[in-house]
Amino acid sequence: MKDEYLESLLSLIKSKKNDDPEISYTALLHQKGLNEILSKISEEAEETIIAAQSEGNKELVHEIADLWFHCLVLLSQKNLTVDDITNELKKRQGTSGIEEKNNRVKK
Repeated sequence: MKDEYLESLLSLIKSKKNDDPEISYTALLHQKGLNEILSKISEEAEETIIAAQSEGNKELVHEIADLWFHCLVLLSQKNLTVDDITNELKKRQGTSGIEEKNNRVKK
């Protein structure tokens, strides 16, 4: 089953790639390139960890949304789709996480 919202959000992000970076944050990230996008993902991942260690979930939800958004920008930058990710997760379903990790190490 496709996640229609994530697909539509990714489509919107892709459509903004060439917009004016002075008025579109998404366009600015694409213009600055891969290293800037990766830096934002790292920053958001760290903020997610900090929020997870705090009381309550409001800030955690906010930070995970930021992290997911920046991951979608990365998918856009690399011309990937939400299906690329969900298909990979589906391939792993039913396989122990330990086994899956061991299989990746052997390759």
